[in-house]
Amino acid sequence: MTPKPKLDRSRAAILIVDVQDRLTPAMPPDALARLVKYAKALIGAGKELGLPVLATEQYPKGLGRTLPELREPLPAAPIEKMHFSCGADPGFAAALEATGRKQVVIAGMEAHVCVFQTARDLVAMGYEVHVCADAVSSRTEEHRRVGLDLCREAGAVITTAETAIFDLLHQAGTAEFKKVAPLVK
Repeated sequence: MTPKPKLDRSRAAILIVDVQDRLTPAMPPDALARLVKYAKALIGAGKELGLPVLATEQYPKGLGRTLPELREPLPAAPIEKMHFSCGADPGFAAALEATGRKQVVIAGMEAHVCVFQTARDLVAMGYEVHVCADAVSSRTEEHRRVGLDLCREAGAVITTAETAIFDLLHQAGTAEFKKVAPLVK
């Protein structure tokens, strides 16, 4: 399937992948701060624009829980999983399908493992996947870069959270724009 870069709020969902407290200390501090900032912006924009917002936790017994600053604004508890790919996890796949949405905007970590495998599987399942380069991280920049390249090769659109948010907004000057635009400042 050819990637379709235009996002449509009636078709889109937000997915935050595995931003967990025992994994985050291994991330480069600047990259982690950027990921958290833009993941929070995506969650806030998703809620304001009426998009489903889903989150996952990879083996929380070992890797801990979603960072409090992301978990708190989530509309529902993260979905626990053991598969690296969200798409391979039956509970997540059912939750995503239940939203009725066919576009998925992804933030999270790590780019070369869970984000990549999720993007690859969701594309194979018929979803249009948009991976936010400014809202994903890996322990090394090389792993992050290769992960993004693999996502693109798998058929995902590589974008940024700000690009995705403004694409979903479509225009300035609305009440929604005034509430959502400050999230990316």
